[in-house]
Amino acid sequence: MNGGKYAIGVDFGTESGRAVLVETKTGKEIATSVYSYQNGVIDQQLPVEGHPVALEPEWALQDPEDYIRTFQTTIPAVLAMAKIEPEAVIGIGIDFTACTMLPVKSDGAPLCTLPQYRRNPHSWVKLWKHHAAQPEADKINETARQMGESWLDRYGGKISSEWFFAKTLQILDEAPDIYDAADRLIEAADWVVWQLTGIEKRNSCTAGYKAMFSKREGYPPDDFFKTLDPRLEKVVEEKLSRDIFPIGEKAGGLTAQAAEWTRLKEGTAVAMANVDAHVSVPAATVAEPGRMVMIMGTSICHMVLSEEERQVEGMCGVVEDGIIPGLFGYEAGQSGVGDIFAWFLNNCIPEAYSIEAGKQGMSVHQLLEAKAVTQKPGQHGLLALDWWNGNRSVLVDAALSGLIIGATLGTRPEDIYRALIEATAYGTRVIIEAFERNGVKVDELVACGGLPEQNKMLMQIYADVTGRNFKISSSKQTPALGSAMFGAVAAGSGAGGYDTIFDAVKHMAGLKKEMYRPISENQKIYDRLYTEYLRLHDYFGRGENNVMKTLKQIRDEVSYG
Repeated sequence: MNGGKYAIGVDFGTESGRAVLVETKTGKEIATSVYSYQNGVIDQQLPVEGHPVALEPEWALQDPEDYIRTFQTTIPAVLAMAKIEPEAVIGIGIDFTACTMLPVKSDGAPLCTLPQYRRNPHSWVKLWKHHAAQPEADKINETARQMGESWLDRYGGKISSEWFFAKTLQILDEAPDIYDAADRLIEAADWVVWQLTGIEKRNSCTAGYKAMFSKREGYPPDDFFKTLDPRLEKVVEEKLSRDIFPIGEKAGGLTAQAAEWTRLKEGTAVAMANVDAHVSVPAATVAEPGRMVMIMGTSICHMVLSEEERQVEGMCGVVEDGIIPGLFGYEAGQSGVGDIFAWFLNNCIPEAYSIEAGKQGMSVHQLLEAKAVTQKPGQHGLLALDWWNGNRSVLVDAALSGLIIGATLGTRPEDIYRALIEATAYGTRVIIEAFERNGVKVDELVACGGLPEQNKMLMQIYADVTGRNFKISSSKQTPALGSAMFGAVAAGSGAGGYDTIFDAVKHMAGLKKEMYRPISENQKIYDRLYTEYLRLHDYFGRGENNVMKTLKQIRDEVSYG
């Protein structure tokens, strides 16, 4: 291809990284390449030689070298597929799951790559769904409430175990030698940009949503960290940075080494890092209030914009300019969605269903959808709570677990499958209603991610349960497209890109023609079922019955003493 200008978006997900080459003038996705991480999600034992190093429950780690391998594999692949010259690529943007963080030396070397630290789990990347820092999150929340810290309200009144300082405090509590050895604690999003540009710069999105940073107030005061743990008093100066850079800015240019990895031109513009969910919002055409973008995959992130800052129960955060310049960006989420369906398919399907799917030339997932789609709402007689991976919003409690009620000897796999899908839709409705109760409008839903592409039944259920129209992003790789858009903005109009993300939205983003509309008769049944869901939600989730936590406690006592 000749004459056009292109940007590359690199999306670092939970199981893989992918690069998308995008034409800047039209937003057309020219080529895509995916790299499945060699070490995947590390949640059983460390991938080290010698005697195995087992991990405790709720741990989820990654190997930072998988991120470098993503650059080395995917970017040369899309260039080769598209048959374009490196000079035609004007910018790169990256997005990442968050909070995904790691301890490194001053030169950026991850501690887990150094022999003396490699067998300590705390030296590795803590993935977003690492939930073992719940005690530390509880301590942060209790301390903040006792001190009357106003910043806690920006996060719905609770800091999650998934977030930066909960993971930081866990390292300090359980492996102080690793904490001391780390010159820097850094989001993986910022670390990979550091590897591309040779410059450590921290982005406003992860800092705002995952590390309690405010554009107007900065980080929480040193006195808070000192009260939390005296060793943390100077954590920002010693391990982080108070210099925070807005999304959309140019972080720097490719170093010679990064150019060699990617086969791109040295000096190519690299955008400030972003979060996978947040970068998807402009890629889904949303740059104004009232439209919620849902990034639907292993989990769901719910993103909505507003002209005002409001306090919303259980929100993951509200950050000024956090998604789109000039607006307040809100985030909420469900920490288990596609993961729940995958668990069910991998562990609870009888052999007969696999045989039947094979005879019909379809996957087990497709077979279950074909069976479940014939059911009317409520027909299976089941109700589930969607907490297989804890609850991110609105309860903000990773110690909660899943529940299915109503099962009989006549219950079939497709019944449970549909009930699990419905449970995740109820969880989304809880989030929407929390926003609207507090003055943040949600008039329309826009979906992107893997699930909308795979399951039409799921999309109709979500429309019926929420009572809202559901549109779909035209891109199958929405986060990567959003990153490419910011890469085009980092390059600027003079190089063939854009000067603002608003300009990029007009030319590079789009929606599919299809739309899911609520079906009124389905809504009536789902309203009744949702009422029962809320009763279970509050009974098990707000402290009246702590059986879920008791079961986990007994499990850990029996397993680990």
